[in-house]
Amino acid sequence: MPIRFEEEFADRPFHPAAYEFVLQSLDRTIRACDPPRHVTGTEVLAGLRRDAHEQFGPMAAHVLFHWGIKGGVDVGTIVFDLVERGILARTEDDHPEDFAKVDDFLADLEAVWYRNHPGFDDRADRRAS
Repeated sequence: MPIRFEEEFADRPFHPAAYEFVLQSLDRTIRACDPPRHVTGTEVLAGLRRDAHEQFGPMAAHVLFHWGIKGGVDVGTIVFDLVERGILARTEDDHPEDFAKVDDFLADLEAVWYRNHPGFDDRADRRAS
C-alpha cells in the first residue's frame, strides 16, 4: 500500500514532501550500489545532494530549506522518523549523529551552482582550506 505522505506526516516537524523526497532519494542511493546494500548516513546525504541537484537545480537549497531541512541533522531526523514508523530499517551501527558529520549541507548545495558567480559568498570554500 502506498504511503500517503500528506496524511502520515502532517503532524511532523518537516513538510511531508521532505519525507517523500528523502525516502525516494534513499531508495535511489541504495539501488545505485552494485549490489544494492545498506548505506551510511554520509552516503544518504551524498545521494540526497545528487537528487536535489538533479531535480531542483540552483533552487535545491531553497526547496529543502522551505521543507524545513537546514542541514544533515535534519535529514537524519527524517530518516530515523521513517525507521520509527517501520518504513525503513536500521542496523546497530546506524545513529542519528552519523548525519551531523556533514557540515553546511545547504551551503554545499548552493556552492555547486554559484561558485563561479561574481557575487557568491565563498565562505564554504574558505572553510575547506
